[in-house]
Amino acid sequence: MADIIVPELAESITEGEIVRWVKQVGDSVEKGEFIVELETDKVNAEIISEEAGVLTEILAQEGDVVEVGAVIARVDANATGAAPAPKEEAPKEEAKPEVPKEEAPKAAPAPAAPVVEETSSNERIIASPAARKLAREKGIDLAAVSPVDPQGRVRVQDVAAHGTAPAAPAAQATPAAPAPKAVDDSRVEAVKMTRRQQTAARKLLEVSQNTAMLTTFNEIDMTAVMALRSRKKDAFMENHDGTKLGFMSFFTKAVTAALKKYPAVNAKIVGDEIHYNKFYDVGVAVSTPDGLVVPNVRDTDRKNFAEIEADIAELAVKARNKKLALSDLEGGSFTITNGGIFGSLMSTPIINGDQAAILGMHNIVKRPIAVGDEIELRPMMYVALSYDHRIINGKESVGFLKMVKDLIENPEDLLLEG
Repeated sequence: MADIIVPELAESITEGEIVRWVKQVGDSVEKGEFIVELETDKVNAEIISEEAGVLTEILAQEGDVVEVGAVIARVDANATGAAPAPKEEAPKEEAKPEVPKEEAPKAAPAPAAPVVEETSSNERIIASPAARKLAREKGIDLAAVSPVDPQGRVRVQDVAAHGTAPAAPAAQATPAAPAPKAVDDSRVEAVKMTRRQQTAARKLLEVSQNTAMLTTFNEIDMTAVMALRSRKKDAFMENHDGTKLGFMSFFTKAVTAALKKYPAVNAKIVGDEIHYNKFYDVGVAVSTPDGLVVPNVRDTDRKNFAEIEADIAELAVKARNKKLALSDLEGGSFTITNGGIFGSLMSTPIINGDQAAILGMHNIVKRPIAVGDEIELRPMMYVALSYDHRIINGKESVGFLKMVKDLIENPEDLLLEG
């Protein structure tokens, strides 16, 4: 018998939520085969079986939060071929009784009515397997348990504490809950946040509380870079295996040049020290159905336009297909986000993680601009630099953004900087 264990994915990841079981009890499993998908704070991980055989037991259900090192299933390495089907009938019967309607009354005959309630409502509660088991034994409805966990997960300690509580408070809490629920349900749809949404919300709040964030703005005349891109895009695709020439490579190269001149923008605070990064890994925000992710383009100071465009395209595909690895997301030194693709005219982006700054690109809009003594319609983009004022002063932030503006307005200069 081989245990399926939640693997250690990264030092910062201690637990994950089971999204779906690809294999079910009784299914044959090959060595190295993907059997369960786990959602962590950063990526979705595919857990494989280290043994070939038959999946005999599933110990954690979809929606359960499991810690690194936890045993979540078992594979019988000796069961092969046609044997699994009859052999696994018994475990199938044992897996289902995890939520039986007959078992609970046996364990606690007196509270038979609450147990029936518990069976239907518990399916909507996120709880550990041990908590569910204890709740069934004690005849407790998990919906009535108040979890200590701020994310609402019910653990065995919560069930134990509920079980020792006097009956009077429980009886008082029960009548009060249904009235507001009935009103709320008719006008509000409650949808539980995904694990990644919860993590993003927590981190964004931490950034706003733990940094002295300011934002400075400028505007860029996109005439020259748009003209250059229009002239060179076909030849660029032919010479670089179909890779498209977009605006992101221009901004990435401009940002990299500006980071070299203003090293504080490429730094971070660690304790009472400022760490100046000597590398240039630029994160590019990518929108996915599950929210925004920020994979990193590595060593942008050593890559040309085609290599940067190819990396961005590959990372975007991986992000949308949930194939990003932790190595794609960790260790960036600066971030670019482009709200312009959604029509945003101006925004104040929030700094990503422990970085010192983030550049926000926006929609390109034709506006009347003074060119010498004339007024012309020019394609203009507002750009925003949000930065941590503890590291970066006003002169550096304005100088950084002005350098990005100058390089984009004179794209030939990027060749000299590159």
